Amino acid sequence: MISRFPACVLCLTVAALAQAPVENVFFPKAAYFRQTFSNPSPRVEMKPPVRLSDFVHDSRMELSLRSYLELVLANNTDVQITRLNVEFQKNAIQRAFGRFDPLGLASFTSSRQKSPTNDVLQGAATLSQLTQPYNFQYRQTMETGTAFNVSFAGSKVSSNSQFVTFNPSITSNLQIGFTQPLLRDRGAFVNRIPISIARSSLRVSEYTLRDRLMTLLSDAELDYWNLVQARENLRVQEESQKLYQAALKRAERELELGALSRLDIYQPQAQYASAEIGVSQALFRVSQSEDRLRKQIGADLDPTYRKASIIPTETVLPPADSGTVDAEMAVERALAYRPDLKAAIQRLDVDDLSIKSATNQLRPAFNLTGNYTSQGRGGNFFQRTNVFNDVGGRATIVSQIPGGIGDALDQLFGFGFPIYSFGFQLTLPVRNRAAAADMADALIRKKQDTLSVRSLEQQVRLDVMNAVSQVESSKASVRLATVFRDLALKQLEAEQKKYELGTSQLFFLLQFGQNLVQAESQLVAESVNYRRNLLNLLRRTGELLDERGVVVQ
Repeated sequence: MISRFPACVLCLTVAALAQAPVENVFFPKAAYFRQTFSNPSPRVEMKPPVRLSDFVHDSRMELSLRSYLELVLANNTDVQITRLNVEFQKNAIQRAFGRFDPLGLASFTSSRQKSPTNDVLQGAATLSQLTQPYNFQYRQTMETGTAFNVSFAGSKVSSNSQFVTFNPSITSNLQIGFTQPLLRDRGAFVNRIPISIARSSLRVSEYTLRDRLMTLLSDAELDYWNLVQARENLRVQEESQKLYQAALKRAERELELGALSRLDIYQPQAQYASAEIGVSQALFRVSQSEDRLRKQIGADLDPTYRKASIIPTETVLPPADSGTVDAEMAVERALAYRPDLKAAIQRLDVDDLSIKSATNQLRPAFNLTGNYTSQGRGGNFFQRTNVFNDVGGRATIVSQIPGGIGDALDQLFGFGFPIYSFGFQLTLPVRNRAAAADMADALIRKKQDTLSVRSLEQQVRLDVMNAVSQVESSKASVRLATVFRDLALKQLEAEQKKYELGTSQLFFLLQFGQNLVQAESQLVAESVNYRRNLLNLLRRTGELLDERGVVVQ
């Protein structure tokens, strides 16, 4: 059995986007303007595979299983795609906090209006007015549900009317208001439910990431053992070819000496031709397995290493007897470590939060509101006389007192002209079928996910029990294949001695040689199959990443 590897940290070598991460900045910091008005480049920077040169010697890439898995984690494109999926859930948490972000509003309007008058009370034959209102407002919703706003507004109005006392007239007011929910959306817990759901979803995505990484790592390791098996089969076929080549040479020598009939030479020739075909097919399978490994470690992306021969250094020696695997203990470990089961359990937390959110939406909206406004006025004051005299003469300006925005602000912050208001707002749905349907969906989803957890636990037990059975079966198969190989070797050696003594025929010698080749191939297949089944057991118990020393950051 392969020993546990030292921890190797999962890292990425492909930059998702050539831009800085989103920062939580405030106006008017410099970073706010960089973030708001920058134009991020959509270009994706693809970095070449790394560390391949560390394992290349004389156009040969020698890889142990540990080194191979490190290259997979560093260069495999599918691994990096899977890792980036978690970033969406991290951004979802930031998006959930967005409802508490402050908002600033500002407006200014300047309008000129000229209109004919219909009576003398308008103060001019053609009334001309210049109006310039402005408004600055700040709004924010707190985590407790309290929404408040602060606004500073005012206007400047100029007119040619002779009856206007302040011209231009400057007004200002400061308004502070709040709305406090008393039923729906009351309290920090309810208002933070979207954030809690986003965080639970992040944990689900992290468990899903581990599960997906185990699948990718398992597939990559299977490709490694397939290459080991292909190279071992090539070795067996080459030894078989040497055996049949030696038998053919001996038969040809005997034919020259007249000790063998010409009709008997065809069988050694056919056996040697068959061995050549076997070697050719084994070479083709090795080439296919190497291509798969090149894709796993990213060597196919670099022309320098695209044709490098890959030599696995792990052997397929029969495993030492490590005792019988305790199936029940393996099931307990699977129930504790399987990331897909953890993700399913975590979804129950999301369901509970969704039920609480649906319950909140069923309640009527009953809010306490309050508002305070302070006012001020300023401008040039014109004191007039004879405004409405019996003779109908023009009004006369007695005196003029200059003024401006300072007078308006003095009155505003003197709080001499306040406006107070308090009240209640009630929004009572007489029938809220949409919210009731949302609640029903949330309850059904909770029940569905609960049943899914139970079903998954049953499937986990079945998967582990089958995996344990396969491992134990592989152990027995390896032992029997070893015995069969040893017997085939002894039979060939015995038949060789009998043939040299002249008590056996070449046909039987070749037959026993073929039996040895089959026994060697069977032992290789059963040994690699044991590795596969052991890998499958680690995958089913959820311990594969820990056993291989992979730390996900």
